[in-house]
Amino acid sequence: MRKLFLFILALLAFGTTQAQQDFLDVDKWLHSHADEMGGRAILLVFKDEKIVYSNSVNNMTRKQEFVANYLAKRQGKTADLGKFTPTTRLAIASCSKWLSAALVMTFVDEGRLNLNDTVGKYLPALSKSGKGSITISDCLSHTTGIKSPDLGKDLKDMKTLNSMDEAIARIAQFPMEGKPGKVFRYSNTGLEIAGAIVEKIGGKSFSALFDERIAQPLEMANTDFGKAKVPLPAGGASSTPADYIHFLTMILNKGTFHGKRILSEKSIGLMQVNRITPDVKVAYSPAEAGNLGYGYGEWVIDNGCVGSPGMFGSYPWVDNNRKYCAFLMTFYLKPDGRKERYAELKKLVDKAID
Repeated sequence: MRKLFLFILALLAFGTTQAQQDFLDVDKWLHSHADEMGGRAILLVFKDEKIVYSNSVNNMTRKQEFVANYLAKRQGKTADLGKFTPTTRLAIASCSKWLSAALVMTFVDEGRLNLNDTVGKYLPALSKSGKGSITISDCLSHTTGIKSPDLGKDLKDMKTLNSMDEAIARIAQFPMEGKPGKVFRYSNTGLEIAGAIVEKIGGKSFSALFDERIAQPLEMANTDFGKAKVPLPAGGASSTPADYIHFLTMILNKGTFHGKRILSEKSIGLMQVNRITPDVKVAYSPAEAGNLGYGYGEWVIDNGCVGSPGMFGSYPWVDNNRKYCAFLMTFYLKPDGRKERYAELKKLVDKAID
């Protein structure tokens, strides 16, 4: 019996050592690129129902520490200059879009909302301005046909609003630049409309609905959309690597988490269909996105991979073919070279997984 026990221990030790060896190139990559990503980064990789890799680095320069202190001071906080951990909580910018689209899809699964429903059915202000024929599908895929302002200006203006009704009244004034479903413009607008609609249907605030339908079932205790008067479904969430990997696990497992059904397998599939078809004009797409496709709240990358990177550099992705998911958390604003870095990192993780 003792020999068997020792044999099992040896196997476990070998497995751990082998896993560490498999990810050596990923370790090296994180250390050599941390300075380009704000000085700090953490990567979690999940496969076979467990975290198979977790590592963080901290190579912050004095300049990066100064910027972190400055930003924290503006928010009335003290900067945490230590290493990122799985429970480090940060704003995740456009990684929020995936979460918000999933929330909307819970209403679709219940039959309380249809992807072909027009927004005018729920928001008369949009009908009055000639936008009533936009569908829920258009809202989730950035194909509303609305010419939204520059992202920076849009975010600044949003902070002056006091209610979701004001946000919709503001959107009603934006001009149209094409037929709904035929123009792709990456923006806050579509998800803001979808957020207002689920508030009408659900009878609660967007934040409360997210907590009830996504955060709680997925055990994402440190993820929310803040306390602003007007929530920003397209970019207002804060989360942790440990929380966000739960969400990715659910996507990877076709809508289930720890045996609980969060989304139907059909909804997961619909979210991952590229809506930027050849007949859709791309009016605006982030430079770092290149020629990627887009589904509902997520970019359709290639070979069964989907993801939703954010403005601050965090990058969640799910590889359906290799059956794993991963979350890179960073915090920096300069987007130069991001697409190439993401591709390089994913290639190394793929190799480690294979």
